[in-house]
Amino acid sequence: MPKTRSIQVRFVLVIWLFLLSAVAFLDRTNLLIAAISLRSEYQLSYLQLGRVFSAFSAGYALFQVPGGWLAGRIGPRRLLTIGVLWWGLFTVLTTTVSSHVKEALALLIAVRFALGMGEAVIYPASNQLVARWFPVQERGIANGWIFAGVGAGSVLTPLLIPWIIAHHGWRASFWFSAIVGFIAGGVWYVIARDTPQEHPYASPEEVAYIQERLASGTGPEVSSAKADSSAEARSLWLNIAQSSSVWAVTFSYFTYGYVAWIFFTWFYTYLVEVRHLDLKVSARYTMLPFIAMTVCCLLGGLLNDWAARRYGLRAGRCVLASLSLVLTGVFLVFGSTLHSAQSASIVLSASVGALYLSQSSYWSITADIAGAHAGLVSGIMNMGGQVGGFVTALLTPVIAGRFGWNAPFFVAAALATLGGLAWLLVNPTERVGP
Repeated sequence: MPKTRSIQVRFVLVIWLFLLSAVAFLDRTNLLIAAISLRSEYQLSYLQLGRVFSAFSAGYALFQVPGGWLAGRIGPRRLLTIGVLWWGLFTVLTTTVSSHVKEALALLIAVRFALGMGEAVIYPASNQLVARWFPVQERGIANGWIFAGVGAGSVLTPLLIPWIIAHHGWRASFWFSAIVGFIAGGVWYVIARDTPQEHPYASPEEVAYIQERLASGTGPEVSSAKADSSAEARSLWLNIAQSSSVWAVTFSYFTYGYVAWIFFTWFYTYLVEVRHLDLKVSARYTMLPFIAMTVCCLLGGLLNDWAARRYGLRAGRCVLASLSLVLTGVFLVFGSTLHSAQSASIVLSASVGALYLSQSSYWSITADIAGAHAGLVSGIMNMGGQVGGFVTALLTPVIAGRFGWNAPFFVAAALATLGGLAWLLVNPTERVGP
């Protein structure tokens, strides 16, 4: 059947997932800019602020697997809607914590933990939708668009949040983030469906195109079944536990998360208090890593699909990701040792760009090998990434305080290199579903 060239519903859904991804990162990184205001208002040390940062990562990491499981059970449409409403609510609740109560730090930690719980569903649910709507040869660019939202949301943060804080205070910036999320989540519920067959605006040609390629042997056929038998469930968990590919990609994503969250949590503070840039200049330079994320997510998705079609899945998924992480390590070491704050910001931003060239590989490979269970397997993988984020939020100020601020980037570079090598153990043709 020839491929139709008309506007495709699946790409409309991916563009909206891009927007939801941007909103999610706006909601989680607004604290990055507001951190200085919070430190002053709540009289927090760097270590206490690190606990607030890591509370989000803890909630996010712990609920990856439940989120992935729920994506398969209730579908990505409803789960994402619930998740967006949840994280919007706890973004608002952050503003209600009074600095005059003795338990203020504990309340901030609890609210950020709950926010992480809600945001945990977004990418496992998105990957479940990709596995149901996108053939293998289109998953790279689909995931590229979804994760370009990470960079786009993080670019919006230093553009919008400092202005809102300067004119209306940090609490207003959190209200703004929440309201945008409520609107985006409502639109998602209206336009999304869990499968192509359920969507009223998916043409018969598009549905047939998707079904044909999901069942053609180019990827595991994706079932819309909501539940597995107990025997199938046991077989699935056993296959996952025995899969070297799942373990390798999860470890690699741990290293990925460790590197990425240095920039989500500490980069702005690093520019202000270590590189001695003023707040306005720091906000501009903080945008550079996230611009690099956005561009390289899309570029990585295109390269992923192109290499997979031309040279096979191992080249498109594994080799590209491995080289990207090794290059990340090189840029981290070089950028952190530069004397010029401006040059260091540019090179360190290039390290983030190199890192995000590999993003599509992680999520495409889990859809490839897991099929109908893509939400669950990608949730396991993403739990590894968020454990990395949790560790870096806590360890970065400790390492910097003891060994200087170059040391955290050296540690991140070493981990990125190990994460690149782990990709050599991943088999893109493996199947973990029963």
